[in-house]
Amino acid sequence: MIRIELDEASLGATRIAISPLWDAFCSLHLTMPHRTPSRPYEEWVVRAREVLREDDRTHALRLLIDGPNTFPDFLLPRPVGATSVEAELETVRTTPADVVRAGIAEHYAGLEDHPRIRPYVVDPEGACADLADAYTAYWEGAMAAHWPTMRRLVEDEVLIRARTFATEGIDALFTGLESRAKWTPPVLELTKHIDAEYRAGERRLLLVPLVFAEGCRLYSTDDPEVLTVSFQARGAGALRERPAERAESGDRLGLLLGRGRASVLRQLGGPLTTAGIADRLGLAPSTVSEHLSVLSEADVVTRHRIGRSVYYQLTDTGRALLALLSGEDVLRAVS
Repeated sequence: MIRIELDEASLGATRIAISPLWDAFCSLHLTMPHRTPSRPYEEWVVRAREVLREDDRTHALRLLIDGPNTFPDFLLPRPVGATSVEAELETVRTTPADVVRAGIAEHYAGLEDHPRIRPYVVDPEGACADLADAYTAYWEGAMAAHWPTMRRLVEDEVLIRARTFATEGIDALFTGLESRAKWTPPVLELTKHIDAEYRAGERRLLLVPLVFAEGCRLYSTDDPEVLTVSFQARGAGALRERPAERAESGDRLGLLLGRGRASVLRQLGGPLTTAGIADRLGLAPSTVSEHLSVLSEADVVTRHRIGRSVYYQLTDTGRALLALLSGEDVLRAVS
């Protein structure tokens, strides 16, 4: 169990950041032979395991999968909000030698002669370059094709969490974070296989939404000023291939609204942008926009703007319509 005590200053400094590299790291753990990923990741994991098995450039990633539960931050740098994995990998590639050796001494004491660790002691610059190349090969083979969808999901999550923080306060932000986190003011508890405790005022908190958080939950500790914690972003089902459309005879909602418009309505379990819905359904944004316009005029969905993005969600009428015609349990509003 990890206990993080947060005072008023720490809460006010809490931030949310995107990290494609952190998502890639967590996804690695879903590829392990003993793992049986849940449905959103079933199709993806077949390709990812193939990349790790057949592309020799990924060999340096074995330390991240098979190594101890704790590891130095230089293997997975703190997110800075970059939406490009290349920018994050440049940080890995240019890690100073003294930082590498210090991280190895702290996290792998007594294991310096291990064949997967020794390169970081003998040739830190070369080992970091090899690691960045391994990440790159894995990203290109297993992740790059999914990143446009993943980016929509995590950007939506950032905006939704920011709105929750601004309108409902920190309690609402932490209470709905995820199942493995428990907020009992002023302490945030994270379920992990290690024990740690951080007192108020020691560090500010950085939250990182991940599509592949099912692989593992991360928290970064080496930074003396920032404690970084990952959590599961909503909408991972978008990684699946588009499901077959329901048989017309059994789809009452589709018969009433048209199957395209009905499929858009079914996606709105929580606030989503036009692009986010389009990603999930494999439709053109212009098509989704037309459907949303009609649904909005019928008072089935409502829209609100956050920054440059417009979010749509069900009204009470929309939830009742889904419940009555689709048998879907959506009568309670989703915040």
